[in-house]
Amino acid sequence: MSKSPEEEHPVKAFGWAARDQSGHLSPFNFSRRATGEEDVRFKVLYCGICHSDLHSIKNDWGFSMYPLVPGHEIVGEVTEVGSKVKKVNVGDKVGVGCLVGACHSCESCANDLENYCPKMILTYASIYHDGTITYGGYSDHMVANERYIIRFPDNMPLDGGAPLLCAGITVYSPLKYFGLDEPGKHIGIVGLGGLGHVAVKFAKAFGSKVTVISTSPSKKEEALKNLGADSFLVSRDQEQMQAAAGTLDGIIDTVSAVHPLLPLFGLLKSHGKLILVGAPEKPLELPAFSLIAGRKIVAGSGIGGMKETQEMIDFAAKHNITADIEVISTDYLNTAMERLAKNDVRYRFVIDVGNTLAATKP
Repeated sequence: MSKSPEEEHPVKAFGWAARDQSGHLSPFNFSRRATGEEDVRFKVLYCGICHSDLHSIKNDWGFSMYPLVPGHEIVGEVTEVGSKVKKVNVGDKVGVGCLVGACHSCESCANDLENYCPKMILTYASIYHDGTITYGGYSDHMVANERYIIRFPDNMPLDGGAPLLCAGITVYSPLKYFGLDEPGKHIGIVGLGGLGHVAVKFAKAFGSKVTVISTSPSKKEEALKNLGADSFLVSRDQEQMQAAAGTLDGIIDTVSAVHPLLPLFGLLKSHGKLILVGAPEKPLELPAFSLIAGRKIVAGSGIGGMKETQEMIDFAAKHNITADIEVISTDYLNTAMERLAKNDVRYRFVIDVGNTLAATKP
């Protein structure tokens, strides 16, 4: 007979979980494994709320496992390290992003691309090496193999830095991989949400000219004045789109709703690249002719490996890049999820776990 989440492991833990696809979150007692010789345990101080968390608690993608403790933008302070850990010490500020495991023997893992390992283990709602379900960062503490621990530089704020562990690496990795990080490139960012606003900041830090492309004219001032974009296009305005035709070297498309790609292809120069990082639930139409005429590329990209995630955090610290956040208390979680479903957040909710979780214990 299988053990209850509370009895599965030796170390008691407390967090908030969804019990079914209603997605309602409530207090949850569970347990985490003892600190292994390569493990790092840390007290969770902040955890970002990613759109994936909302999809997962409601089982939108069909593979959620309940009870489900979400959260994969997790930061805190190290409380215990295993005997073989070399990377961090007790008291260090660290984070865990979307992954906590992989096979470590495939080609992807050998190339520091654990995110493309066919056996990668997600931070929550995945099955760990020991056969138990992984639980995320809406919880009092976290334990992970040191390979999946990201060191936070002293000047990186933990609350504003937390969302970079998912949103940050999701846009940083394709900018680097597809050569869109060279100074002077002209980059388009589609969608100005959790991913898009961070993409603007990284692209500007790389020395790019940045155009934000959005369906909402109301976001123009925000994009230009607050985030430092160079120009703004309303994607439904055909005149604006026509005037900008053939001007972009690459586009990072962060939109996770179904939307037409054809207008975006028109903005690309010949040999331009459109990279999808948002994941709409239904397939998008791909008009082949507009790709053929100009040798244009459509690609996808998903988060990044651990080595690159550390590189991204270090780069962000050097350039003072953080997410724009709204810090919330744990008891506000369900309201935050309702607001996130309506895109009513600028641009990322972050839970103040360290100061507000304990008060919710029944």
